[in-house]
Amino acid sequence: MPITIAVRDVKDDNVIYVNENTTIFDALTIMVEKNVWSVVVTRDDFPFGIVTERDMLRRAISKGYDINKMKVKEIASSPLITIDPGAPIGEALNMMAVKGIRRIYLIENGKIIGRVTQTEILKNMLNVMKTLASLPRKL
Repeated sequence: MPITIAVRDVKDDNVIYVNENTTIFDALTIMVEKNVWSVVVTRDDFPFGIVTERDMLRRAISKGYDINKMKVKEIASSPLITIDPGAPIGEALNMMAVKGIRRIYLIENGKIIGRVTQTEILKNMLNVMKTLASLPRKL
């Protein structure tokens, strides 16, 4: 019998939001405090994009912009890439590969309920493989 793991089974609930007018410096400070590497950017309390540590490095810091003045809305990626919580993790991995992204947000009843990252999916897949490898074999 095939084993299907849904993205909801490997989701991270620690989704942090910042307003679009938050400075990059303040967003980075929040990310460090909350131990996350991305924040969802909101406009009028509605999630419209994402900013990652990589975005900050590549789109602002490496170009010498003043991150104390520059707003996250200036470097945010939009729209958010989302997936149904019941989708299999293979679908999420495929979506990430095709779109060249590292995280996808889970939407249920119109709200973000978590996110999945490549790293978490791969960790969980390895755990499943280890468990399966340790089961007694039938001859």
